[in-house]
Amino acid sequence: MQYMLLCCSDEKAWDGITEAQRSEIMQKYGEFIQGLVKSGHLRASEKLQPTATATTLRKRNGKLITSDGPFAETKEQLGGFHVIECKDLDEAIAIAARIPTLGAGGVVEVRPIEPTALR
Repeated sequence: MQYMLLCCSDEKAWDGITEAQRSEIMQKYGEFIQGLVKSGHLRASEKLQPTATATTLRKRNGKLITSDGPFAETKEQLGGFHVIECKDLDEAIAIAARIPTLGAGGVVEVRPIEPTALR
C-alpha cells in the first residue's frame, strides 16, 4: 500500500529560527530520506518552494481564474511530500513520526493513495 506524507509547517516560524537550527533539521532530514531509500520504502519525495511562488486555479461561471499564492490562508503551509510503500497504516505512521520537522512545530498528514489503473 502506498501512502502520501504531506509535510506542513508555518513558513514564518521556519524563517524565525536560526540558520544553524535549520541546517541541523535539514541534515537530519537528509539522513531520514537516505534511511527510506535504503529500506526500500521511498517512492517519491520533494520539497516545495514557498507559498509565495504558488498559483491557484479556480473555475467560476465557466471561466478560469488564477490567483497568486496558496488556495487557503492557513497557519501551516504544505512544504513537501513523500510517497512511501508500507505494509499498513501503522508502518506509515511509524515512518512519518520520524520526520525531523515535527520537532520544529511541523505537521504531517498521512493519507493512503487510491490505487489506479494508471500505474
